[in-house]
Amino acid sequence: MKNGVVLLILLVVFSARSLAQGCSQCKLMAEQGVGVDDNIFASNINNGILYLMAFPYLILLVLFRKQIIRFIRSFFKASLPSK
Repeated sequence: MKNGVVLLILLVVFSARSLAQGCSQCKLMAEQGVGVDDNIFASNINNGILYLMAFPYLILLVLFRKQIIRFIRSFFKASLPSK
């Protein structure tokens, strides 16, 4: 219990520092996109974030494809009604 309280306090203390981090690419786009239309700028930022977010998932999918397929097959096999 005591370790949990200490961990909670450390998380609260250091969470402000972790939230203050910024993506360097997003910051660069924000500085360069001053004269651009707001809708185009927001679309470009969102596309960049999705692009950066997709690659770790694709890498994990390639690395663990056999385990994922095995899990999906066992999931559907368990959910089918038995006769």
